[in-house]
Amino acid sequence: MTGTRIAALGHYQPAKVLTNDDLAALVETSDEWITSRVGIRTRHVAGPEEPVDELAAHAAGKALAAAGLGAGDIDLVLVATSTAIDRSPNTAARVAARLGMGSPATMDLNVVCAGFTHALATADHAIRAGGARRALVIGADKMTEVTDWTDRTTCVLVGDGAGAAVVEATDTDTGAIGPVLWGSVPEMGHAVRIEGTPPRFAQEGQAVYRWATQQLPALARQACERSGVRPEELAGVVLHQANLRIVEPLAAKIGAVNAVVARDVVDSGNTSAASVPLALAKLVERGELPSGAPVLLFGFGGNLSYAGQVVRVP
Repeated sequence: MTGTRIAALGHYQPAKVLTNDDLAALVETSDEWITSRVGIRTRHVAGPEEPVDELAAHAAGKALAAAGLGAGDIDLVLVATSTAIDRSPNTAARVAARLGMGSPATMDLNVVCAGFTHALATADHAIRAGGARRALVIGADKMTEVTDWTDRTTCVLVGDGAGAAVVEATDTDTGAIGPVLWGSVPEMGHAVRIEGTPPRFAQEGQAVYRWATQQLPALARQACERSGVRPEELAGVVLHQANLRIVEPLAAKIGAVNAVVARDVVDSGNTSAASVPLALAKLVERGELPSGAPVLLFGFGGNLSYAGQVVRVP
């Protein structure tokens, strides 16, 4: 049996930045109201000429460059997204075409905010089973395209972006990508939704908050146990960047007392499937996490689906 590892990371965000003061000119809100409730100060917004596959391709290209690889070195492309407007070709196929790849397998996964950690586990499983040798795993969402800009409870939350990881086989089962803990709460599928024509994002914020703060700490600790890593040994914790009021208490409840905690939500907002790889890539780029250190990744969101695993920093 081979092991797997993250060889390199990449991230991308559109150039346009929307501040809380900008939002206050659109809806009845304020910088103080937004920061006190969710901790967000800015978010990046893609234009109409920037589809989600373009965001994904930019992040993927950076990850390939960081790994010293070419497009032809990839035989599996997985894109986690819930905001692709077109159903076919899928986003992964469009990314492969943009990057000039040969003939990789291409699949999209729609698990909303938990999409990247689901896709990472899927790539890990495919490589371990011999179905692929090297994969591009991308989380990309254009949440602003499915947002009601007259609804102050949701429009203040969202941003656009993408994060990508090159995942490859290793000669030994090193545990560089640990076993996944994943699941869902199907009866609470109503709590986070992207529904309708045109599709619009809506959520029951208090229900999500209560579930995340009450249930996720134990789940995150189980993910650590599956990798044989104690929470206090973690060098980093990268949770889905939904709300700073969720992220900070969760990291403390997990017991990750020595970990750097990703707080990218402050600058990027909720970027759905992009949030975990985007935050992780930034921490690594800034040198805040040493190579080989254990980091807990944990995504949660739509369907109240969740997935988490401990990985080693490339």
